[in-house]
Amino acid sequence: MGYSSRRPRRANEEWKNIACVDTVRELVLDNCSSNEGKIEGLTAEFVSLEFLSLINVGLISACNLPKLEKLKKLELSDNRISGGLDVLAEKLPNLTHLNLSGNKLKDISTLEPLKKLDSLKSLDLFNCEVTNLNDYREKGNEDGKEEHFDKDCDEEVKPFLVCL
Repeated sequence: MGYSSRRPRRANEEWKNIACVDTVRELVLDNCSSNEGKIEGLTAEFVSLEFLSLINVGLISACNLPKLEKLKKLELSDNRISGGLDVLAEKLPNLTHLNLSGNKLKDISTLEPLKKLDSLKSLDLFNCEVTNLNDYREKGNEDGKEEHFDKDCDEEVKPFLVCL
């Protein structure tokens, strides 16, 4: 079961009458407006959520995301996120795919907390300033683990790597 919001508005206006939020597996809230970095109505009650898309909702941080233990894919592209990624490992422990493209990530240190996401296989940083740094791939690979760079992202991709 999934839910998609097509018009720019507050998310809770559209799903306030949905009685079974605990069964929703996919939620697309692209272009909904956030309120001071929060998506109203997006709570930990979405216990079955596996895919969440929050593209262009005005987020500046991931700090206000609820704990969603089953979430595997998170789309956060085209927001204004510049930090606050340290909560992701605690709130989204099973995350495998994270799209941060088009955000305001400028420094390698803001990506450091992503190393705690043990299940992360794909990280998209397209159009983020951090990818313009000369050594961002080397710094992301300082732990000595072998990393795979694949244009089509067919192979496992670890934190700091981007699908080009």
